[in-house]
Amino acid sequence: MYRTIIIEDEYHLREALSILLEMVAPEKIQVIGYAENTEDAVRIIDRLKPDLVFMDIMLQRGTGFDVLQQISYKEFQLIFTTAYEEHAIRAFKFNALDYLLKPIDTEELQEAVGRLPESKPSASLQTQIQGLAVDYNKMPDRIILPTQEAMHVVKVDQIVRCETSGSYTTFMLVDGKKIIVSKSLKHYEEILVLPHFMRIHQSHLINLQYVLSYSREGIVQMQDKASIPISRANKEAFFKQMKPS
Repeated sequence: MYRTIIIEDEYHLREALSILLEMVAPEKIQVIGYAENTEDAVRIIDRLKPDLVFMDIMLQRGTGFDVLQQISYKEFQLIFTTAYEEHAIRAFKFNALDYLLKPIDTEELQEAVGRLPESKPSASLQTQIQGLAVDYNKMPDRIILPTQEAMHVVKVDQIVRCETSGSYTTFMLVDGKKIIVSKSLKHYEEILVLPHFMRIHQSHLINLQYVLSYSREGIVQMQDKASIPISRANKEAFFKQMKPS
């Protein structure tokens, strides 16, 4: 029986995965805990010492890689979950680590559980994780933004910020151009990552290179003259990221 922890920042996805595990492997998987942010994930893994962890890449106040760097206990099997396909798949395949694409398919989950070894992971797993973190966080130089009119090829370093409205995301570029795509900000948050990009608010993902100033109260002034609020949950991480090294 694998004592299992699910690390996922969306409640309905945590519940769905838990239900699916009960369906496909009731005699093999026992879910013993959940976490939705990096701090809770580190705490629960070190306290409960699981045999298996399902780890979402993008979490509240950080990433799954932040969790893996901070935990003391690392003797567990690891299956990543991600909503973004192409870039993630390349990184996972290159490092030979298991992953599931969200929304999670029942058959794919069953196959992933079936691949779990009987013994605990070897030391090489940590090398694989470190390599994955490097590969996954290598952003592409360009990104393709599909609209009804055309497929826009945009240089990543020309993106000032992204703003979401429902299921649409607006890209603000250095030259003042705006491109609206019918995909959520969550989708692009998994592509545009630190150290250059950071989601500082539920509705805003910004390029830190274009921050002109920010206040202690949590208002960021961007190069395109926009004033962006920092959510309370992201203030500490933002100030830490902006602190000179």
